[in-house]
Amino acid sequence: MSLAAFLLTVSCVGNVDVARAQAGDAPAETLRGILMAACAQDGKKFSEALTSRNTGAFAHMTKAAQTTLLKRFVLLDEAGQPRVETDTHGNPTVYCVTPEITTEMRFGKVELHDNLAYVPLVVKDSTDTTDANTKHITMGLVKENGQWKLLSLGLLLLDLPTLAEEWDRAEIQNNEKAALAGVKEIAGAIEKYRVTYTHLPGTLAELGPAQKGPAKSDQAGLIEKELADGRKNGYLFRYVIVGASDSGAPAKYELAAIPVEYGRTGTRSFYRDAGGVIHAADHQGGVGTQLDPKVE
Repeated sequence: MSLAAFLLTVSCVGNVDVARAQAGDAPAETLRGILMAACAQDGKKFSEALTSRNTGAFAHMTKAAQTTLLKRFVLLDEAGQPRVETDTHGNPTVYCVTPEITTEMRFGKVELHDNLAYVPLVVKDSTDTTDANTKHITMGLVKENGQWKLLSLGLLLLDLPTLAEEWDRAEIQNNEKAALAGVKEIAGAIEKYRVTYTHLPGTLAELGPAQKGPAKSDQAGLIEKELADGRKNGYLFRYVIVGASDSGAPAKYELAAIPVEYGRTGTRSFYRDAGGVIHAADHQGGVGTQLDPKVE
């Protein structure tokens, strides 16, 4: 082989290596953006890196389910401040920083296979000094319409339409438990209010926190603002005074909790009758009645 041919061969090989390195930068850059968006719990930016099938499903997920998904990517329960550092080999590390803990996600070498890319990650948190809980995960990306999109987490294919159904069911169960607890909490606050001010509150808002100064009858500080506003954890709360009479019969009240979006934030409606008994049943999003089965 002539010197010129040898140099040309070396040059071509070098160009191929550079091209491969540059090609590997694209999926790594996409994944970096995904993790930073998940850290900040920025659903809009996160969805931009999803496949077309998953983008639509993500948009139709409840806010709580979206947040749950983003939390899983960075293994943190709250939004953090993302930052990126790059080592001497050009491999990035994404940090998700919160006041209590920092998650570190260190990238390995990208593997390219036509329109697929695999990016190994080493994930650990700042409290793990022995690497006992360090996780090794490979993230899969696919090229769709010329752009890299998230495909899988380790061996798990990211199929949001299916996951959304599972999470909706889990969220419904959690919301219904919270709704029942909310009805009980409101009832307890009303009884405290009655003892303190010798009458029932006119609205739920009167049970809420005082904006300025000490508690008083129109801002008793007995329940949190969300309950006082009548909406929490995917349920609407209603309060009605009943039973008062001119002959001096004491006023009573009824409470109801109904799903904000039937079938997605809840299915059962809860009803506390004037006698203090709580009932629950599926009313297709309507208000429950005292004929519904009793719950503890």
